[in-house]
Amino acid sequence: MSFEQASLLILLLAMLVLFSLERMRIEVTAIAGLLAGYALGLYPADQIFAGFASPVVITVIEILLIVQVLARAKLFDNLAARIASARPSNFKVISGASSLAGILSIFMNNIGAFALTLPVALRLGVALSIPRRQLVMPISFAALLGGLVSLIGTPANLLVSDALAKASGAGFRFFDFSYVGLPVAIAGILLFAIRVRQLFPEPDPVPATLVQGTRRIVVERRVPDASPLIGVRLSECPTRFGIKPHALIRGDNFVFGPLDQSVINAGDVLLAEGADSVFAGLAATQALVTDAHPDGLPPDFTRVETVVMPESTLVGSRVRSLEVFHHRGITVTALSMRSSRIEGRFLDLQLSIGDILTLEGPHQAIAEALEESECLPLAPTVPAEPAALSWRPFALFACGVAASAVGLRPDIAFACVVLALTLLNHLNIRQAMADLNWPIIIMLAAMIPIGQAVASTGAAEAIAGWLSLILPVNHPLSGIALILFLAMVLTPFVNNATVAIVLAPIALEFARLGRHAPDAYLIAVAVGASLDFLTPFGHHNNTLAMGIGGYRFRDFLRAGWPLAVGGYGLALFLLALFWL
Repeated sequence: MSFEQASLLILLLAMLVLFSLERMRIEVTAIAGLLAGYALGLYPADQIFAGFASPVVITVIEILLIVQVLARAKLFDNLAARIASARPSNFKVISGASSLAGILSIFMNNIGAFALTLPVALRLGVALSIPRRQLVMPISFAALLGGLVSLIGTPANLLVSDALAKASGAGFRFFDFSYVGLPVAIAGILLFAIRVRQLFPEPDPVPATLVQGTRRIVVERRVPDASPLIGVRLSECPTRFGIKPHALIRGDNFVFGPLDQSVINAGDVLLAEGADSVFAGLAATQALVTDAHPDGLPPDFTRVETVVMPESTLVGSRVRSLEVFHHRGITVTALSMRSSRIEGRFLDLQLSIGDILTLEGPHQAIAEALEESECLPLAPTVPAEPAALSWRPFALFACGVAASAVGLRPDIAFACVVLALTLLNHLNIRQAMADLNWPIIIMLAAMIPIGQAVASTGAAEAIAGWLSLILPVNHPLSGIALILFLAMVLTPFVNNATVAIVLAPIALEFARLGRHAPDAYLIAVAVGASLDFLTPFGHHNNTLAMGIGGYRFRDFLRAGWPLAVGGYGLALFLLALFWL
């Protein structure tokens, strides 16, 4: 093995570990890896930023711009109201919402499909008393499955098509992925819609004011006079009141000492964690009170839950620095966090993707703040903008999809859509570019030269040679099975675009060694990269679902393994049926 091959493999391994640990921002890891690759001589200087001019990256940017317009169109709001009035069964709502997410994901990125479908599903869930945990995960998984069907369904599909075009002169057609992806998506959506009620059974009935009692939140509350918590030791709080104390503040100073010796006094401030229903009950009995509105509630007061999206400007910020809320008179009263580290006071807590904020303040101020910060409201309490002419952006987008399907390059087709939306005043390019999910775009562009180095340095040939010692490469099904398995194993820990970039050159080399057409190998990479159901951090959809639905890590393992195993087996059968 040459120095370049060894250094590239070490670099890739280090980047995969950093991506999975999430200790550094993904774009920082990607740029650092890109520069490290240049320092190691893996590609020349004029190729360092070539990924930013890639048609794949340009197409992703165009799709994200279009999704911003579609999200504002509110086309599905009236649909949700009509469905709720018909009082359908839970299965019909779950399968219908999942199918909608899957269909949307065929024509846009997975996060966009998830974000468009989620408010509709949650509105239906509240109207029909369907537990949130039965809705959120199915929508997340359905959006991932829908991305299997088309060229633009996920960046992984675009990347393997680009790899095929460079290897053979022509990439995949728009719906080439559907031969495998469509049956896998339909089977997966139906299977999960049937199982989800057994996986997450309905909670015991609770009062209407406590209907969201399954999520754990962190709050900072004051102990008023006559509170039943006065005189209670911190060690007794979990058993007597169902809350986990993290800090006791008295007169702006922390009270230190063992939990069984720290006693709560009147006027103390308690930083604690527990179910939102428990804190609602403590507030109703005046056991704990908030100081959020010392001057009384404003006349247009509302309370909104909102999730921190991947593109949000709040990612990495602390509660005290959220000026987008503070200067509008909006208070953050509770936080449901992915991180288990809770240090300092409530205002010192740091936000990450998928965290859920509870906001209190004026109606219109919250609506403006959420739009500015790119956060997704989880309840229909913020007035929606009128949906006038909401059909036009969808019609233009459909034209772009049709043009791609008949052979026009996707980046050119969707550039025309973006131009039309801009000329018709549906899209403000300057503002929309500022609102893009730049970390994902930078990561994707930075990884492309590294992925190309896997082929150019001979690393793909070396890896394929090692693997050929394990499996007979003269039989294509065994090679495809291995490539599909590797992609499925990697994708729960790193994003699917990275998986496609790393494995595509190896798949091409595997096909060359076996003297087979590379199409089936590359589709196996794309399918395996989207079978991402086992962890909450492999894809942003699952990260968001974990926070919104209040799931635990083991919930993804318990719910996702049948989909992963079944999807693997069905995909392998369909690859053999249609592509070999």
